[in-house]
Amino acid sequence: MNFNSPYNPKETEGRIYKLWEKSGFFNPDNLPDKRKGKFVTPIAPPNITGELHMGHALELTMQDILVRMKRMQGFKTLWIPGIDHAGIAAQNVVEKQLAKEGTNRHKLGEKKFLERMWEWKEKYGGLILEQFKKLGLSVDWSRTRFTMDLDYQKAVKFAFDHYLKKNWIYSGERVVNWCPRCETYISDLEVNYVPEKTKLYFIKYGPFTVATVRPETKLADMALAVNPNDERYKKYIDKEIDIDSVDLDIPLKEEPQIKKYTLEVLGDEAIDPNFGTGVIKVTPAHDKTDYEIAERHNLFPIAPRVINDNPYVMNPNAGVRYMGLKVSEARKKIVEDLQKLNLIKKIEDYEHNVSRCDRCNSVIEPLLSEQWFLKMNGEKGLASLALQALKKGKIRLHPSRWRKPYEDWLKNIRDWNINRQLWWGHKIPTIKEKKLEGVLDTWFSSALWPFAVLGWPNKNSKDYKEYYPTQFITSDRSILFLWIVRMIFSGIELTDRIPFKDIYIHPTVQTKEGKRMSKSLGTGINPLGLMEKYGADALRFGLAYQRTELQDMRFYEDNLMMGKKFANKLWNTVRYVLSRVKDNWDKYSKDGTFSIKEVTGSKSFGGPLRTTAEEVTKNLEKYRFGEAAHVLYDYLWHTIADEYIEKSKIKSDEETKKNLVYYVVNTLKLLHPFMPFITEEIYQQLPINSKKKCLMVEKWPTG
Repeated sequence: MNFNSPYNPKETEGRIYKLWEKSGFFNPDNLPDKRKGKFVTPIAPPNITGELHMGHALELTMQDILVRMKRMQGFKTLWIPGIDHAGIAAQNVVEKQLAKEGTNRHKLGEKKFLERMWEWKEKYGGLILEQFKKLGLSVDWSRTRFTMDLDYQKAVKFAFDHYLKKNWIYSGERVVNWCPRCETYISDLEVNYVPEKTKLYFIKYGPFTVATVRPETKLADMALAVNPNDERYKKYIDKEIDIDSVDLDIPLKEEPQIKKYTLEVLGDEAIDPNFGTGVIKVTPAHDKTDYEIAERHNLFPIAPRVINDNPYVMNPNAGVRYMGLKVSEARKKIVEDLQKLNLIKKIEDYEHNVSRCDRCNSVIEPLLSEQWFLKMNGEKGLASLALQALKKGKIRLHPSRWRKPYEDWLKNIRDWNINRQLWWGHKIPTIKEKKLEGVLDTWFSSALWPFAVLGWPNKNSKDYKEYYPTQFITSDRSILFLWIVRMIFSGIELTDRIPFKDIYIHPTVQTKEGKRMSKSLGTGINPLGLMEKYGADALRFGLAYQRTELQDMRFYEDNLMMGKKFANKLWNTVRYVLSRVKDNWDKYSKDGTFSIKEVTGSKSFGGPLRTTAEEVTKNLEKYRFGEAAHVLYDYLWHTIADEYIEKSKIKSDEETKKNLVYYVVNTLKLLHPFMPFITEEIYQQLPINSKKKCLMVEKWPTG
């Protein structure tokens, strides 16, 4: 490349990435020189449905900065890439495709549907990994893994059998989250609570009035409940009262009639006296709080359900009057009937949090269902293992403010519902002669990622013996509990070792207005387009530069323009130094290492270089990426360009020329983790006598 021309990222980036791949240095087994230790980190495997978004760009840029620095520091560095089969997310995408074709998975049948899933994986599964190359990620592609690989399936089966032998897997009934659109149960962590306006219905229950947003579930009432300290209702506690309701045996085409029945009044501390009238109906099969109340008051084993999961309609327990109606239709009809019978006192507008599926945004239906669960609690249970690892300092959370949410979640954790009513995923085996349809929760297999990708459960695997446990993992807060915590207790239980030491929870990227980035909401920003516009280095440096310790990070495109200008400043600085030194680079280098210790002359310039190297290193080792970027920006722009280069225009002796070379080369090294393409391109153009051939494996600058 001609330094007389402006830097052109489009012409450079693809060529430089091929150079790195050809070098083999992404693979730790090929790294030059004796390595002083290891640094291993697994990628957070993206979905096979995924495409690069700003969250990926931030997370992976931060991870690559760390990996590149560790590699240059002399560590045997392994960054493991891969993709996740993504269960519900992947199945949804293919089902939408089928809908456009006028069919669905049930018409296809399970065998043909799974064939379509594998076709999708082969066609689109690796696309996001190819996009990651555009970002400059230095992962070891030879070790790419997929969570449905045959070896990985064996690891999942081994883990399942391990828990089964310990009697930690059991079947039981619990109110779980049913997504009618996805046709499966999902975890509490995959539910979004969205404020929405609805109606609050005040329904007569004998001497009481009950306020509810779910009149259709009154058909499954088992009791009424009040707070035991509520003076209005104390006299009713533990007594049965007569109730008027709709006769379910009357067909819908006929006028509604009243049918009488009785309900017991329970006293329970969970009841908020200030909500509605202070009296609630207890429907254990359709509400989690009601289920817990029923458990405390021994209302089981019978808890009638009036709503089916699949199809999502009223079931025979709703009687001939409402059976077969969609839930929304049933609500409308029941309200009309109650009004005709003069059993509704009033209807008010009401705003409350509605549970919606994180994948498809459908309203979640709480339903009592038989599921498979993995025990979490107990003296030596999985939750305890993860808690003790934090308390004993075996793992470290960065920033440290995430310690408390981590502890609180584990202290209040419930047993893990590990099955999903899907076709795509790891099949649940027959257990104790009981066969449940479906697959394991995606997060069950993802929880094995740090060790399964290295050959576990084969403990004689070369990679497992050499590279496990890993040292570092990163994610945003949305999967701290879904993934990070579960990897920790899975690793301790299944391998007897902590799977990683340091956990970095990076900020969530938002729009500059502070809104959630979402393609469907029209607030998403495509990093591929930004890289096309500014170059990958500008995107990387711009993201790092605006990274702070805040929980959320508002994205400003202005920082990418700054990154582009900064890249040009670096380019022009090197062009100037070349013009001053010309063909004498070898003269100033003994072995190509350009150690800071070799810098001579004024301490006013040798000192800032040492200080800069120390500050950048310290900040990166503490995951303060923004601070490190600011230090480098100020050093290049102000110390080198504004001060030293300006002075070198006046003084051009051999010592000055030598120091110019050393400052520039070491600045390239320090900037390389942030801006790998332009720094490598410059390095390749310099007449440096180095046997290593790539800047990415040169020695990291130290004082």
